Formats: sequence, structure tokens, C-alpha cells
Amino acid sequence: MGLGANLGDPAGQLRAALRELSAWGPLRASSLWRSEPLGDPRDPWYVNAVAELRIDGEPLACLHRLRALERAAGRPDVRPKNAPRTLDLDLLLFGDCVIATAELSLPHPGLARRRFVLAPLAELAPALVPPGQTRPIAQLLRDLDDPLRVEKLCPGTEAAP
Repeated sequence: MGLGANLGDPAGQLRAALRELSAWGPLRASSLWRSEPLGDPRDPWYVNAVAELRIDGEPLACLHRLRALERAAGRPDVRPKNAPRTLDLDLLLFGDCVIATAELSLPHPGLARRRFVLAPLAELAPALVPPGQTRPIAQLLRDLDDPLRVEKLCPGTEAAP
């Protein structure tokens, strides 16, 4: 899953979400990354990460649990697209599932086009070839044409410009 935030204490909110997610099952998480906003360039920069969570169940049930975490972190159910947020949790992949419904698309439709997803994902799973792709994550990242800056954060440097 992808995690992101750019309001309040984004790094702290991602760490809190990762702690909560680790209670669901075994979890591996990337480093934190700082990225330019996808929407309005005047918005605060984001802190992003990806996590691999091993859980039983169905993708839609997982999505509903993620939405509940977002609401608990203060994210409204309805908001403008690409608006700043306290917490954003996206289900990027669910094993090798391919789903296309009004509520859920897997793999996430933006996965292969967003540097702020591919950079931390390449840290965790560079050789992974997502369903519907022919190239591994590391190559998708190398070949990506995305002008937005994404920088790996060192601990203690979470403040965004």
C-alpha cells in the first residue's frame, strides 16, 4: 500500500499509521520520502512511503479498513482530488489480483506513473513485476517520465520546504 500525508505532522502520521497496520499482520515498510505535491504546487510537500502487509482476507475489506484509518486521522470522506490531506492510504497491489470496479482498481491505476510511489516501492521490491506490467518496479522507475521531485528522507529531516 501507499501512504502519504502533507498536513499536520506528515511523518508522524505515517509512522502512526504504520504502527496500526503492523497490528494487522507482518509488515515491511520503506523509508520515508518527501515529494512535491501532485496537485497545486503551492500545497505543502508530501511525506510518502509504501508498505507490504501480509494479511488474510479480501481486497475490498482491506480497502474499507484503510478508509477507516484515514477517517480516524481526520481525513474527510469527500474532498477535492489531490487536495492536501492528513493521511492517504492507497491499496496499490493485493497479491496478483486484478480488479476494476467503481470502488477499487488493482493494481492501482497510478502505480506505474508516479515517482512518489515507485521510488519507495523500488526500495522494498525492485524486482517485482506488477500484474499488467512487463517490467519490474526498478525499471519502471528508471524509465519514468515524471518531473515531480522525490527525495529519500534521513531520520530527523522530515520537514518539507
